[in-house]
Amino acid sequence: MSELTPEVQVETGVVRGTPRDGGGVLAYKGIPYAAPPAGDLRWHAPQPPLRWDGVRDATRFGTRALSAWAGDAVPVPLRGEDCLNLNIWTAAQRSDERRPVMVWVHGGGFQFGTSANPSSDGTRLAQLGAVVVSFNYRVGVLGFLAHPELDREGPSGNYGLQDQLAALRWVKANIALFGGDPGNVTVFGESAGAHAIGILLASPLATGLIHKAIGQSGAFWDTVHGSLSTFDEARARGVAFAKQLGAPSIAALRAMPAQAVNAAAPWEFSTDPAATAFSPNIDRYVVPDVPAARYLRGEQLPVPLLAGWNDAEYWPFRGLALPHQTAQDFRSAAERMFGAGRIEEFLTLYPADSDAAASASADVLIGDLIISAQILEWLDMQHHTGGAPVYGYRFTYTSPYAPIASHLVDVPFVFGTLTPQFIVGGTSGPSDADRALSEMMMAYWVNFAANGNPNGTGLPPWPAYQPDGLVQNFGQTVIAHRAPETARFRFLASFRVNGILPAAWRSA
Repeated sequence: MSELTPEVQVETGVVRGTPRDGGGVLAYKGIPYAAPPAGDLRWHAPQPPLRWDGVRDATRFGTRALSAWAGDAVPVPLRGEDCLNLNIWTAAQRSDERRPVMVWVHGGGFQFGTSANPSSDGTRLAQLGAVVVSFNYRVGVLGFLAHPELDREGPSGNYGLQDQLAALRWVKANIALFGGDPGNVTVFGESAGAHAIGILLASPLATGLIHKAIGQSGAFWDTVHGSLSTFDEARARGVAFAKQLGAPSIAALRAMPAQAVNAAAPWEFSTDPAATAFSPNIDRYVVPDVPAARYLRGEQLPVPLLAGWNDAEYWPFRGLALPHQTAQDFRSAAERMFGAGRIEEFLTLYPADSDAAASASADVLIGDLIISAQILEWLDMQHHTGGAPVYGYRFTYTSPYAPIASHLVDVPFVFGTLTPQFIVGGTSGPSDADRALSEMMMAYWVNFAANGNPNGTGLPPWPAYQPDGLVQNFGQTVIAHRAPETARFRFLASFRVNGILPAAWRSA
């Protein structure tokens, strides 16, 4: 193998990335991993990327997916259907180095997001020895429309997940050219990215593509409305959407401008994307069954798992909380959801002795239902049936830079970017303490990608997960302890039957 330079010959042509930076990292951006999913390929399984002549510029991020959220107003990169592209960061000097590969799956509720987010730049992780990949995939109605007519062409409903599998297949075929090891690929992601990973580990189509997994604030795509949409629910939503647009056929829908189709299926944070928007569903192909049920039966990939949650996951989701104008409102709503026979048990875990206590409990509960509780269940199930090492964590760290341990705030720490924490109102740039925690988390993540074990020289010991809730706490100090939320999470888990949450929650 030869010296690695900015020019690399991949399967479909030559790409030219950016020269090495001061830390020795090469970057390649906007490389197509599949054909543009437009025209007849809209709502179609991703097809092989098209070949090109000459040298393709790979110094800028590619087109991002059209967004279902109007608040996703970042103007660059441009949005469009030709969004199936990926980015690579590597500090390898030669193409035969076989460095561990870390493939990032971005979040955004399967409704928005981009691989070009400054917080998830792969430079620092590449400096630590990983080859880092990120990619765009279809979201919203263009990524997750299910329809009986589409089923006659091939399994419909989860094109965005099929895109993710296509990106992983591209990595397997090409990443050795960039100094990566195609036999040591770790997928890692946050929020919807972590939910996607939890789903893919339960999919037989991911066999051989994933060797380790890291899930940050996501697991099964379960929410306050229960498990993900059923096969019939997803198709009923698709049929209703076509009727809404007056489209008599899929051909008619494909003839409409992508922007018009996308604009007809908007999503807002005030609604649950798993219950009200086009998002992952049971398609009997990528997703054969409720993911948690497959884990319970031991049908997931037997790969090492590292996963965890943040202390204040509820922060962006407070609008989805149970009614809590008064303590009585909250108690009544909880009784309807969990049943009169268990309300006293519920109130010991989510107190409502006063209006203030009920408001605080409503926050905590929505974070547990949408994010945190299912992560502990993921750890449990992988521990019991996965046949591979499991490591858990909780992120409780706060500082003037990150004053609330909210959903999302861990991402800049994991990538070492320490970009502004707008979502929680950070008032200052990162301090030495913030940078020290970031260095520690990056080291753990890269160690895990390399060896399936986050531990390493100079790091506080991180013991393997135990079902009593033993996890690593990333707080003002970093130490293993039993997660204090464990009893709450066990209560919510007790409502699953064969891994499936109550059907009544879907219409609540």
